Amino acid sequence: MTPKQAARRARIEQAAYEVLSEAGYNSASLLTIAKRASASNETLYKWYGNKQALFRSLVEANASEAKVLLEQALGEGSDPLEALARLGPALLALVTGGRAVALNRAAAGDASDTGTLGKAIADAGRETIAPLLSALLGRAQQEGLIACRDPAEAAETYFHLLIGDLQIRRVIGVIDELPQQEIERRAQRAFHLFRKLHVPEASRADL
Repeated sequence: MTPKQAARRARIEQAAYEVLSEAGYNSASLLTIAKRASASNETLYKWYGNKQALFRSLVEANASEAKVLLEQALGEGSDPLEALARLGPALLALVTGGRAVALNRAAAGDASDTGTLGKAIADAGRETIAPLLSALLGRAQQEGLIACRDPAEAAETYFHLLIGDLQIRRVIGVIDELPQQEIERRAQRAFHLFRKLHVPEASRADL
């Protein structure tokens, strides 16, 4: 992709979020988004094919930082707990950020209509990140860094400790976007609580 194409793609994605927030998913047509982005309707159909693919692309792009971080940690064989500590702030910023909130609000409004946006969020978000996190925690278990019966359950525990009800509170407008300092504090707290819950047997003997 050329710099010009990348800039045009960024304008299209920004326009998609704006239209989504203003009109909802059902009314967010490719034509409306193309006009907002000063792009041709043909360009959007060429790049994305349809509205569903466009918004799936937005979800995937929004989740890419956490996904890449986990994939790199698994591929490089780096310390899984160090990777988990790095993941926390990125993941919490992702799920409570403005773009994720806009997508989730629109998905809630679309739940009784097409239901496609909610499925895209689940597939490209949680359903992609959770298996990667489970694999990372499984390796941590094998290396004796944590103790858990099921890495998938441990991943669910971590999600609850890190995110809790913060995302839903953001979606319904009860709280504002978290400042970076608060994100770091909450992520660090979730990391330490998770380690306390999953202390290896060898370390328990020293407590």
